[in-house]
Amino acid sequence: MSGLTINSSKSQPQPELKLVTRQKVIDNGLQVMQEIGTNQICKVCIEHGGSCCSGCRHLSDRVGCQLRNTSCTAWLCGFLKYMLFKTNLLQTWNDYWEQVPGQDFREDFTPEVFFIQQQLALPNLQELSEALAADLNELAEQQASPDFILTLRDKLDKNVDQFLYYKNVSTKKHLKRNIDVLSGSFFRFHQALDSYLMAAEGADNRL
Repeated sequence: MSGLTINSSKSQPQPELKLVTRQKVIDNGLQVMQEIGTNQICKVCIEHGGSCCSGCRHLSDRVGCQLRNTSCTAWLCGFLKYMLFKTNLLQTWNDYWEQVPGQDFREDFTPEVFFIQQQLALPNLQELSEALAADLNELAEQQASPDFILTLRDKLDKNVDQFLYYKNVSTKKHLKRNIDVLSGSFFRFHQALDSYLMAAEGADNRL
């Protein structure tokens, strides 16, 4: 069933529709998250009392999530969102999950099978994740406030969302400046990002 595709347009080529299962989409999202190194960043927040899953009825102590859903799999915290934003991959992530119906807060009403057009595939971002996690750990140790990391995470989340939402050039410049200020102490990440972008540009030039 997962191999069934549909191309309904005869006059103009359209992306093929592929039938997928809800569980396959969740598994794919979790695999991609693992491959880009999100666990390293999540560990920082968890160690500072900022688990995104805190208070969820599906979370079992020392075991983890007991009921995966499409909504939580698609959700990104401010740090993960920032990393994909800086690598120009955030829109790819968003476009994929916009195809998935029935997402809600910490639960979903996604059908067991449905059609999508776009597959989800992201490059290896392990080095970037490691660098960002190291920066965050250092910042957490330097700050007196135990909520510093969590506040920073939420501010990045808000500003990146607003940057994507607003179309006005001056507003976007203001929001980009906010993002640059908030991430100004991510020294290891910025160094790793420069290397990543140079490598990506070199790969594009060889095509």
